[in-house]
Amino acid sequence: MSRYLITVDLDGTLLRDDKTISERNVRALQAAREAGHEVMIATGRPQRHSIMYYEELGLTTPLINFNGALVHHPKDPSYEVTHRPIPLKTAHEIIEEVSETKAHNIVVEVTDHVYFHKDPQEFYSPYAERALSVTSGNLLKHLQEEPTSLLIHATKEHVDNVRARLNKVHAEAVLNRQWRMPEHMIEVMSQNTSKALGLREVSKHLGINRKNIIAFGDEENDLEMLDYVGTGVAMGNAISQLKAVADEVTASNMEDGIAIYLEEKLGIKAIKQLPR
Repeated sequence: MSRYLITVDLDGTLLRDDKTISERNVRALQAAREAGHEVMIATGRPQRHSIMYYEELGLTTPLINFNGALVHHPKDPSYEVTHRPIPLKTAHEIIEEVSETKAHNIVVEVTDHVYFHKDPQEFYSPYAERALSVTSGNLLKHLQEEPTSLLIHATKEHVDNVRARLNKVHAEAVLNRQWRMPEHMIEVMSQNTSKALGLREVSKHLGINRKNIIAFGDEENDLEMLDYVGTGVAMGNAISQLKAVADEVTASNMEDGIAIYLEEKLGIKAIKQLPR
């Protein structure tokens, strides 16, 4: 059998709604690795909010964070890190345009350093967890490095306007996507960022052709990845736009969709559960 690179998104894909990995998915991914395939994570999350799942699965591959804006190897310090940040001038312009009347708050991340436009209330506290540093206040003053990611929690009445302006005025420098949850959250990244670009780097490093990449996803930030790989698999709970570009659709994240697909595709058998 061909050697595959199996790439999984986290939220809404590998993770159940309670943010845990099912026993069946753990067994299936471990069985795939035992059969000689590679398994990796490609997520919009930062490293600090994904490394626990990397460790739980016992992975030894590179890790794609921030939707491809950061590609690194937690187990290999010699791996050449790729960082695709937003130009600082562009970030400052966007912050100035939305900070006063169009956003509840703005969260900026420079790898694992976090900046808030306004003091983080309970709603925003998860973004600060495990951060190397947390800074609140005037972002135009405090943010002096090119950010990896910029999150705009737009007000309901301004979310469409903010996205339209980003697409019109800043399209050459950044791209943006809206999250389903939390509502009205707009993620801004460097224009040359995608999980697909990260996968291209990793697959070359591992010596695996793109036609032998199987990728699972559920959201807008998985579009380029599922379109790029040999086999793009949308979860049953995925947005309709993603299902339209996917090669196949599996069961939902709550129904062990990854395991169901891999057990049939690779003909793998479950192994004993790893220590949790």
